[in-house]
Amino acid sequence: MSNEQALANFCAFFNKLDNTCTEKLYEVYTEEVVFSDPLHHVEGREALERYFATMYENIERCQFTYHTQQQQANQAFVTWTMVFIHPRLARGQPIRVEGCSALTFADDGRVLRHRDYFDAGAMLYEHLPLIGRAIRWLKHRLS
Repeated sequence: MSNEQALANFCAFFNKLDNTCTEKLYEVYTEEVVFSDPLHHVEGREALERYFATMYENIERCQFTYHTQQQQANQAFVTWTMVFIHPRLARGQPIRVEGCSALTFADDGRVLRHRDYFDAGAMLYEHLPLIGRAIRWLKHRLS
């Protein structure tokens, strides 16, 4: 499989990912995948499946829009905007988060390493009742 096709498969998979699709991670990730983001570090596909299942458990909707994509050999970098709805965050209103993913593909086109970069405050902390006010106030003071 070409690296371009592997990246296209990755992007398509994430736009279908919800609390019913995590069992299909084997299509996109190797057994020994290492995944990390600002909130977690996970090793192994089974652990990643548990992480995604927990993360998507209460998500009502999640959609990615992909922007810049760059590839060189088995490495890829893609920027994205994620819009999701969680009933206990932001009073159930859509939350937009800008981010990027750095990927390393195995020879078979599946993801071996996946590192996400995003503002955890914009995704989670700013939308919590007490902590959110403090973070928004602090960001305003620093700007």
